[in-house]
Amino acid sequence: MAFDPQVRWGLNGQVSLRDEEFGALAYHHGTRRLVFLKSRGLVELVRHLDQYDNADLALDALVATEERGRYRTALASLAASEVIRGR
Repeated sequence: MAFDPQVRWGLNGQVSLRDEEFGALAYHHGTRRLVFLKSRGLVELVRHLDQYDNADLALDALVATEERGRYRTALASLAASEVIRGR
């Protein structure tokens, strides 16, 4: 599924997050892919995505205005890596 910020997203059920000093490691148990989330802010956004009706609302609530474009790009990358999935 291509990333659409108007869709509800959440952490893929096959993905485990492990907190690290730099952010977190995301391990996909199905694909065995390891992805680095390189900021604590991104980790918090990913952990709370499913609490919002869509990704744009989560970004509005959790990310500073000037950083939303960068975080939206990161979410698209995480969707392509199957770390997050549309609900």
